[in-house]
Amino acid sequence: MSQIKYFLVTFFLLFSCVLIAQNNDTEDNDVLNLRIANTIIQSEFDFKRGDFLNSIENLEKALELAIQLKDRKSQGIILAKIGELQFTINEFDKSLVSLIKALQIQRDIDDKENLAITYSLNGMLHAGRKEYKEALGYFKSAKTLFEEYDLDAKIPEVTLNQGKVHFKLQDYKTAKSFFEKTIVLAKKNNQTNVLAKALIYNSKNLVQLGNNKQGITSALEGLDVAKSNNQIDNINDAYLSLSEIYQNTRDFEKAHNYLVKHVRTSDSMLTIERTNIMHAGQKDYIEASNADEFKRLKKQVEDQESESNLAKITTILSIALITILSLLTLSLYKNNNIRLKSNNMLQEKNDDLIEAMKRAELASKTKANFLSTVTHELRTPLYAVTGLTNMLLEEEPSANQIPHLKSLKFSGDYLLTFINDILQINKIEANKVELDPVLFNLKTKVENVCSALNNQALENNTIMHYDFQSNLPETFIGDNLKISQILINLIGNSIKFTKDGDIWVRVYSIKNTGDDHTLRFEIEDNGIGISKEKQDNMFESFSQGSIQINRKYGGTGLGLSIVKGLIEILKGKIYLKSELGKGTTFFFEIPLTYTPETVKIEKEDYSKSIKKLDISNIKILIVEDNKINQMITKKILSKMNLKCDIVDNGEAAVEKVKKNNYNVVLMDIHMPGISGLEATKIIRTFDKELTIFALTAVTLEDKMHEFDEAGFDDIISKPFKQDDFEKKLYDVLSANQKSISSL
Repeated sequence: MSQIKYFLVTFFLLFSCVLIAQNNDTEDNDVLNLRIANTIIQSEFDFKRGDFLNSIENLEKALELAIQLKDRKSQGIILAKIGELQFTINEFDKSLVSLIKALQIQRDIDDKENLAITYSLNGMLHAGRKEYKEALGYFKSAKTLFEEYDLDAKIPEVTLNQGKVHFKLQDYKTAKSFFEKTIVLAKKNNQTNVLAKALIYNSKNLVQLGNNKQGITSALEGLDVAKSNNQIDNINDAYLSLSEIYQNTRDFEKAHNYLVKHVRTSDSMLTIERTNIMHAGQKDYIEASNADEFKRLKKQVEDQESESNLAKITTILSIALITILSLLTLSLYKNNNIRLKSNNMLQEKNDDLIEAMKRAELASKTKANFLSTVTHELRTPLYAVTGLTNMLLEEEPSANQIPHLKSLKFSGDYLLTFINDILQINKIEANKVELDPVLFNLKTKVENVCSALNNQALENNTIMHYDFQSNLPETFIGDNLKISQILINLIGNSIKFTKDGDIWVRVYSIKNTGDDHTLRFEIEDNGIGISKEKQDNMFESFSQGSIQINRKYGGTGLGLSIVKGLIEILKGKIYLKSELGKGTTFFFEIPLTYTPETVKIEKEDYSKSIKKLDISNIKILIVEDNKINQMITKKILSKMNLKCDIVDNGEAAVEKVKKNNYNVVLMDIHMPGISGLEATKIIRTFDKELTIFALTAVTLEDKMHEFDEAGFDDIISKPFKQDDFEKKLYDVLSANQKSISSL
């Protein structure tokens, strides 16, 4: 410890020598210039350590030397640096005075380059005081001078500050322009700190413009740049920005994770800052105390000069130990306060996230109920439209009526497709679409899709071409219905936008390991094409090229969104290549497993099969409150020679089942009085064996469990496909006859 004592005494002696040397009036100008430069360097060193007060004091010493030397240029530069430091410690009024003095000197001596820097600092000061108009004026002046004197490396920080001001003014489009320009210039000049800040601020601005996805991308890029260059402040800002964006997109898990990282990083930064940065008032007090303590120690040394070295060292070490313990106690106290505040903030954020999650769940339930109601109200009249249209087409209408009936049928089918697309999107977004892998012939499946759509293509005078890789196996295990739906949407899309042209459908393997293949499907056309700016959002719901395209070609704008969702469920990917006026090519890749068997599918006519059964004693009860739907359902059953009774409410249905022996009940759900669900529950209390079908327009997955709990055997959705309806009836009636025969 004796070495420490000697070091302190030596330091005091050297410090005294330096003070004496500074008062030497015989120094020449070169020495004064050197002292100015050294003092500024010491100030910059103190600034980097966070010792702002010493940094300002060194600059003030340098200013005195510059005044003594009558160096006006150095005076302007030093005043600008003092103003910057005062701005850093939030002494805005003092900063404004210093910067105004710097401006006056630099204007007087026409020091344009340093004047530009002072303009930029003035802009930052006025922005900090929320005087945004004045700030923008100073930034503009600074940028003009930087450009005039080819100081390109100074421009990115100015454009970044301009973007920040426009962001504060909520002028997000203008802010976006400045942030993007800053990113380009910062990359060009390899200014990683400015680049990271610009990317992070750009992410916040993109969120305000409604583009959360690009906002996340920009924030992550800014985080990578900050991490690569160990920029703790920027890393912390990126964590907070990502937490806010993910909370905005309702991804609460990621929002929470990034918030935790932000709090931890803030805690670490505060720990570091505690050792370097103090409040100006505290610093003044400590400096004054240290000065008094120094004088006291010096006097004590002089008074006790005759005492032993051991006694002096013991006294100094005791004082140092007391000082260290006091600072340590203060540090621990502040550290506990900071941790307590951080924990409270984290708890508040957690509470906010939990509340937001509850609101999201409520919104999801509300959405499901809304879709259920709307679906039922649309499907019920559609059942009448499609059913009556099919009946009229089968009853030999006159030649001039056929086109009108076909148009009516087309409109009904179009509206039904639109409803089904909405439901499909809802299921995909809720992750409720399940895979149904079966063995199928891929080559035949694609051929069938192309054949089914060929007539539609010929109406547009478009020729379809099909190319299946020659050495590629034909039979695979996979969800062939979803693959068909994808192909129908993509090929149908190409047909819609291609007149007097060609469409090519290609299937080939791009990778295989044993029997596992990754297949690529290409659908290419030479139609109208897609502009570059529209390609980014082609797979979003209700997205089409433009309003004019929607009016000219029709469509719901849901097809490609469904395609992308289905391909992702199949663990594949989709992308496109297009040029406006030359055509479009869609590519999608999915994994399939080869199985060396052939697929044989025979379609059965269940209507004829039902007629072959003994149906003389078969009785069916139709429970339906809509008169038109009653008529249609009865007409369909009558064509199959099946007898039926009709009631229009749940109470009457229960009484009918009690008094008669029915084989099948077709139960509507929404009816006056008790609903179909309640009526079925009552019937199940006294008849567990009766087959009851829910004949309903409600098809949401969220509602399916209600039908199972009520006791329905199966569900037939309205408007139904006649083949599906006949198959379900045939399965029930044939099973009944087999059970009777076994008796």
